[in-house]
Amino acid sequence: MSDVITAGGATFAERPRLRSGTGRWIMAAAVLGSALVSLDTTVVNLVVPRIGADLDADMVDLQWVVSGYTLALASLILVGGALGDRYGRRAVFVWGSVVFALSSAWCGVAPDVATLVAARVVQGVAGALITPGSLALIAASLDPRDQGAAIGMWSGLGGVAGAVGPIVGGWLVELAGWRSVFLINVPLAVAVAVAVVSMRRVPESRDPYAPPRPDLLGTAVIVTGLVVLTYGFIAGKVGIQAVGAVLVAVFVIVQTRVRNPLVPPALFRSRQFTAVNLVTLPVYAALGCVLFLLLLQLQIVAGYSPLVAGTAMIPITAIMLLSSGWIGRWTQRHGARLPMTIGLLLSAAGSMSLAGIGADGSYATAVLPGVLLLGAGMAMFVAPLTESVFASVPTEEAGIASGVNNAIARIAQLLAIAAIPGLVGISRTPLTDGVAFGAGYRAAMWICSALFASGATLAATLMPRPARATVAAPPAARWPSDMLPFSADAVDIGESRTTPSRGRRLGRGRGPRRQPGGGPSGHDVRRPRPTHSTARPENRSGRRMRNE
Repeated sequence: MSDVITAGGATFAERPRLRSGTGRWIMAAAVLGSALVSLDTTVVNLVVPRIGADLDADMVDLQWVVSGYTLALASLILVGGALGDRYGRRAVFVWGSVVFALSSAWCGVAPDVATLVAARVVQGVAGALITPGSLALIAASLDPRDQGAAIGMWSGLGGVAGAVGPIVGGWLVELAGWRSVFLINVPLAVAVAVAVVSMRRVPESRDPYAPPRPDLLGTAVIVTGLVVLTYGFIAGKVGIQAVGAVLVAVFVIVQTRVRNPLVPPALFRSRQFTAVNLVTLPVYAALGCVLFLLLLQLQIVAGYSPLVAGTAMIPITAIMLLSSGWIGRWTQRHGARLPMTIGLLLSAAGSMSLAGIGADGSYATAVLPGVLLLGAGMAMFVAPLTESVFASVPTEEAGIASGVNNAIARIAQLLAIAAIPGLVGISRTPLTDGVAFGAGYRAAMWICSALFASGATLAATLMPRPARATVAAPPAARWPSDMLPFSADAVDIGESRTTPSRGRRLGRGRGPRRQPGGGPSGHDVRRPRPTHSTARPENRSGRRMRNE
């Protein structure tokens, strides 16, 4: 077998089977690499109060601890996928793993908040290299006959990591302090093992049709815009917010002018894709803020330990893991509009219920009802959302479409965590002032409830009616990823549509179809390629396709 697998160069027979030694090494690398990012996202919100107490940090500082990571990850995740396509997915994945380990160690020894925020930004950059590469290793390297089983194994183990993460994180905090949460990421042993495993056993793969370089201009503009916008929200400075909004608008214009845009504008010619992303914005803004502030409220006001606070969120994970499969199947038959709308109304009710958490009240009466409503609501929303992403674009554009939706979800989470605490007056509140924090928390939950309700309104009015909804290919796996229970991701992987005899994409001539990546988690975020057909078909691939 060749050491380098390209999109058009390897036949199915040349790819390793899942049960082979090489196949197992590929799975080990993909699962361990993905877990590095998801566990870090899961646990850090849990330890924010301890970080604040130890480093004498106020709420603004802690917003940057969380937002610095999300900012780098959200703005660079599409670039990470493009770099993997161009320079080799294994190489980018390995370097991302090594940098993630080093930056985690830096977080673990940070002497002050400024150093911790800087280290978290580097962590986010590394996460943007790892996240697209994790699933891409499976899609590009394993025999297509085993990819459904491999993705199911990968997603299942990811769900287990998301469920176990808060418990392990809470236990570590109580046993060894907040620094241990970052140092457990290091086990330089784990990250370096992922790198060594990838280097020695996982074959390299790249896309021979990848652009010679990523959209550097677009990347620079969107990163600058999000940094300025985030700073403006956290600092509460309207003028700076306006500058950030202008830069984001400039990014949109740039994407219509460059040859290889980071976000192909042609995707938004699909009314359904536009509708899906309009719904995504308020929903993931609300979800990110709820899960960030809820963990603080449980510890600062309700007096929960980190371990108990983490365990309190497990019902969200359990509901989504157990129900996402049948909800996805129902959506394929009846459309996404109804479950998305009902799910967001349940989430709005859950947010209102969680607003009642105070210093007194038991878990069963004060916390559990809201957690159950939120879990049920998001379970009804996530799978239909990802189904709609795939149904809204041609098959060859599924990867970049899901990557764009993932980036939008992360950006919404980033901006909500930056803006809402200031709006409710707790950005400058000492974490020891439970009364003031509790009042701001209740106001924030009502804002989040309104955001969920606005998402439900958008879903009810913009999503296609069931009779007109197009149905995506049946998914091989549907799982809540590192969003569970604390971050804003989900994955839904579509089946490969290949011909039995030649294993080529229907309507295309460049070898086996790449497995599309999923939902808001943004794995396999490759952009579409032109077809070799002599008659140029009309498509939504945009200006770049016409130039080529």
